[in-house]
Amino acid sequence: MTKIERAQVFAHKAHDSIDQKRKYTGESYWTHTDAVASVVAKAGGSEDMICAAHLHDIIEDITHLCPTVYNETVIRLKFGDNVANLVVELTDVFTKEKYPTWNRAKRHAEEAKRLATISQDAKLIKICDLINNTESIVAHDPNFARIYLKEKFALLPIFVDCPSELLQRATEQTLNGFKKLGMEIPIFGV
Repeated sequence: MTKIERAQVFAHKAHDSIDQKRKYTGESYWTHTDAVASVVAKAGGSEDMICAAHLHDIIEDITHLCPTVYNETVIRLKFGDNVANLVVELTDVFTKEKYPTWNRAKRHAEEAKRLATISQDAKLIKICDLINNTESIVAHDPNFARIYLKEKFALLPIFVDCPSELLQRATEQTLNGFKKLGMEIPIFGV
């Protein structure tokens, strides 16, 4: 089994261990991580980047429920320092659970500042994650999409050094979401 296949199997087991499902479709959660990994692979991501794409939500979603089986240390031992470091970079820091007194806007602003400092490899994976999430959110939750699209639009400048086809796809997807929902396009920085 290749390293990528091992990461995919590990991610499937991790998300299945808590019976995690996609919010809107009820599909196994790992359909999302598989989709992100596929976009990363098509964009020319390295083996480690594809592995990290498969594993990117484990620390954020599963470690607190299964801390001895699915955690940063286990990822580091099974897949190496580079993959583990990417997963850590992709793990949200400014969450509602960690910062319960902050509102969503403040948490998002701090997370955006943090994302601006992550490695280029992590940024490529993150824009692929945003692309996949946007498709699902716009299709299934127009009310939340109104908030999410504005947040995503504000993040797009962070990804200017990503492959142009990914940035173009993310931008067009966001603009199409605004149009579909009858929203005005915000001005950057406002």
